[in-house]
Amino acid sequence: MLGFNSYISLIFITHLIYRANSLTHKLPARDIRTGTGVEQYAPTIPVAGFAPIQLDRAGWTATADSFQPGCEPQNVFDNTGGTWWETQFNPTMAPLPHNIVIDMKNLHVINGFRMLPRQDNSPSGNIGQYKIEASLDRRAWGTVASGTYTNDQARKTTMFPNFLARYVRFTALSTAEGKGYQYVTVGEIDILSGPDPTLPRQNWQATADSENPLPNQHRAADAIDGASTTYWSTQFDGASPTFPHVFTIDQGFSVKAVSGLSYLGPPTAKGRIGQFIIHKSNDGSNWVQVTSGTWTDDANLKSVEFNPTTVRYIRLTALSEAGNRGPWAAASDINLFDGTRRAADFTVTADSEEITSPAEDGHAINALDGDPATFWTTKWANTNNVPGYPHFFRIDMQATYAVHGLSYLPRQTPGNKQGNVGQHVIEISSDGAGWTPVARGAWEDDMQVKVSEWPGVTARYLRLTALTEAGNRGPWAAAAEIKPLIQSTSLSPAPESQGRWGETIAFPLVPVATTLVPATGEVLVWSAWNPDKYGDGNGKTVTAIFNPPTGLVTQSTVTNTQHDMFCPGISLSASGLIVVAGGNNAEKTSIYHPDTYSWSSGAQLVLPRGYNSQVTLSNGGIFTIGGSWGGAQGGKNAEYYDPNTNTWTLRPGCPVAPILTADKQGIYRQDNHAWLFARQNNSVFHAGPSKNMNWFSTDGQGSTTPAGPRGNDVDAMNGNAVMYDAVAGKILTIGGALHYDDSYTTANANIITLGPPNTPPTVTPIQSAHYARAFHNSVVLPDGKVLVLGGTNYARVFSDDTSILYPELFDPDTNTFTVMAPMTVPRNYHSVAILLPDATVFAAGGGLCGVGCTANHYDAQIFKPPYLFNGDQSVAVRPRILTTEPARDVSLGGMVSVRTDSEIRAFSL
Repeated sequence: MLGFNSYISLIFITHLIYRANSLTHKLPARDIRTGTGVEQYAPTIPVAGFAPIQLDRAGWTATADSFQPGCEPQNVFDNTGGTWWETQFNPTMAPLPHNIVIDMKNLHVINGFRMLPRQDNSPSGNIGQYKIEASLDRRAWGTVASGTYTNDQARKTTMFPNFLARYVRFTALSTAEGKGYQYVTVGEIDILSGPDPTLPRQNWQATADSENPLPNQHRAADAIDGASTTYWSTQFDGASPTFPHVFTIDQGFSVKAVSGLSYLGPPTAKGRIGQFIIHKSNDGSNWVQVTSGTWTDDANLKSVEFNPTTVRYIRLTALSEAGNRGPWAAASDINLFDGTRRAADFTVTADSEEITSPAEDGHAINALDGDPATFWTTKWANTNNVPGYPHFFRIDMQATYAVHGLSYLPRQTPGNKQGNVGQHVIEISSDGAGWTPVARGAWEDDMQVKVSEWPGVTARYLRLTALTEAGNRGPWAAAAEIKPLIQSTSLSPAPESQGRWGETIAFPLVPVATTLVPATGEVLVWSAWNPDKYGDGNGKTVTAIFNPPTGLVTQSTVTNTQHDMFCPGISLSASGLIVVAGGNNAEKTSIYHPDTYSWSSGAQLVLPRGYNSQVTLSNGGIFTIGGSWGGAQGGKNAEYYDPNTNTWTLRPGCPVAPILTADKQGIYRQDNHAWLFARQNNSVFHAGPSKNMNWFSTDGQGSTTPAGPRGNDVDAMNGNAVMYDAVAGKILTIGGALHYDDSYTTANANIITLGPPNTPPTVTPIQSAHYARAFHNSVVLPDGKVLVLGGTNYARVFSDDTSILYPELFDPDTNTFTVMAPMTVPRNYHSVAILLPDATVFAAGGGLCGVGCTANHYDAQIFKPPYLFNGDQSVAVRPRILTTEPARDVSLGGMVSVRTDSEIRAFSL
């Protein structure tokens, strides 16, 4: 979910026309009644072309990764190069790359970017290499241009193909001076737009009040034939009828979203139109004026635009000749503009709407009107006729679009959350009959906008079905705004060899911690004391359970253990219980019991801690170390939990000092998130993130044995280590950063091969990953490969600015990485990922930075790895386990017999 302070406008696109150098347009024809493409081309005509103009920046906002006080990002809109945006250089220097994000507040079709450097005669901060990206939602970004600017103060203009966007991100990759400076400056930024395309004219007919007769015939049809050598003119041989003159276009049928008219005068000056009026009609008899004006007396192409309208007939009435040379009107070319990009005449139907109450207007269309003060609500006024759940809200977009999400804004009535949607399903359809689910889950019971996203799919219809009311207040559903998220281009799905992302699951919280519940196959997630922010440690935790087979998400708040379980150590005990120790109530331990869906309190830690690491040992005990984020800082030596006696005891022989990194934030970060792996004889191997590795023995008072450096690797804060082959003792380490926050990342990868406890392992550097990243997650798959997903290219907490959407799949047979299908939603700081029982991967969360923070992600998405496909785009049928022997418990080294309903090649436990 995105916590925007206002609703997301996704329907109407502000647009301006421009003029420019000469171009020849070859326009693809299409069936404008259905929007489908046909293999035809409209006639072409050389015309005086169009040039970029800048969009009106009123109301726009700018944010940046960094700025020096007094040189704020908003300065790029103040119409003077004498003020500028400048990245921070004092008291510390913010490093490259730098970015500034422009929020245009509405959707625009953009095709250019203009940047004015600072204008105080100083080249300091001039930008060299750059990248320009655009986005509809500030999540999925498309690169539209890149290059290198010259080191001068001239205005820079970059043009690119049309792109539908609300946000533009300009990233400075280097400075132009070539001196290695890290700060950049920008004086002004403008975003450029272009005209609507013209409509195909193959079905048109043109008539006029007057045409010049033979031998110098100039018919009305000559103005729509696409040829520059012919033109229409009123009669000038013999009689010359006086103004007004009327030129009428019949398109043959009503055309959606006609948005303007272009006029090119005759080859000579005689007959150029001056004053004019434009009317529209759908029957050729009843006419409505849409615009009027006066064109200048020159040979340039003239254009006039109006609000997109569905119409068959357009009439241009000439009231005067531009140069007052006589009573004639003439035109070489007259065309109409296609405004389908600018307006979507969406229609909506709902199972119920409140239209009888004098107190509230609950019409369904209110949820599509762009006004958050109005809303749709189901019937409630007549208490004898109040329909119950489920309720549906269906949008017909009138044409097919590449839809990648839906935004839902609850009603904004102060103090009234009646009808907030909780459990829900979102479906798409091409015909309104067959429906495919793309997202489901449960939304939080608040007034913030909710966003569900999925890989772009082509659809005409979108249906939101509400299954429950979020606060269980009654049988109603309501919405202030429901909008589809539409991609500017339709992308082909990734090949199945790259896997596929499936449905999105919405949660009423930001999932920052998770565990699979083996006994039930459900996924347990939680945030903190609040659904979307941490802090205060007030003794409660907001949790939810996701049931993969049903798609249902059930929320509950844990209060009986008096434990805010934000950022704890988490372990699955040998008996199947989930043990959560430390966190925001740093001394607490809570235990989850899957059989009763309940929590109980465990023994308190000896040393309160948070961001500690925790691992279940070979004897069933639990080992934890580090965690200066919670409790007093420093000295977070190891502790051992005995589940039989419910006690924590210190292991003084396992001090925290050997695992510390050199993080610039000091001990507060240096002992966070240790990479721990349980081995035989109650030993623990420490693989990082510090570059120095260690063995811990947990028996008795404990002991520590240095295991040497991790090859030539460096400290890798917020990197990953994952054991992909426990029998062979193989660990993959990947990525990370020198420091926890505000730090460059690496793509380093190593294979650690463990021997017996307390012996140095073998460290083998391998080919680097494709992407340097931190805050990512890595999941071992049943075939032994490792899926690495999410993370940012530059380590910065609560930021999606350098998100990496492409996962990578590590193959231990070749020690190589393969890029997989991109994610829809960034998964960065405070995100999670785990393997599900059906061999898919659950990726969720990111953020927990409070209301309005765009890094908050209240959702999860399921990834289907390549092994779940047949090779012909179809999903493979998963073998079904019929019996296991023994049915439940097996001792270490014991035998398990499994019988399935079909032949299998391999088995993974």
